[in-house]
Amino acid sequence: VQLVESGGGLVQAGGSLRLSCAASGSTNSINAMGWYRQAPGKQRELVAGITSGGGSTNYVDSVKGRFTISRDNAKNTMYLQMSSLKPEDSAVYHCMAVVNMGSRYWGQGTQVTVSS
Repeated sequence: VQLVESGGGLVQAGGSLRLSCAASGSTNSINAMGWYRQAPGKQRELVAGITSGGGSTNYVDSVKGRFTISRDNAKNTMYLQMSSLKPEDSAVYHCMAVVNMGSRYWGQGTQVTVSS
């Protein structure tokens, strides 16, 4: 499984961005997926997760009400709609996929920078 993120960039506080994660390869083996982020000097954290069918999602408290995770399995793509962005949301965002036997695959990441 290969994962490629896109959609990052520089945005002012209060703005919006939509990240995409395109999967290729053995996509029929993908189960849950998620978005993680890592800021300089900080540990990587799970931002949002979504089950295989998209029926259940979860978010870290700091993004609840501002971010929305979704996936389109027909397009093998996962999204993260981010609104009301804050400078503390600045980080490299990675997508992650869990495949059949529990292995995790990661994308290379996309930089999100929010200016104050």
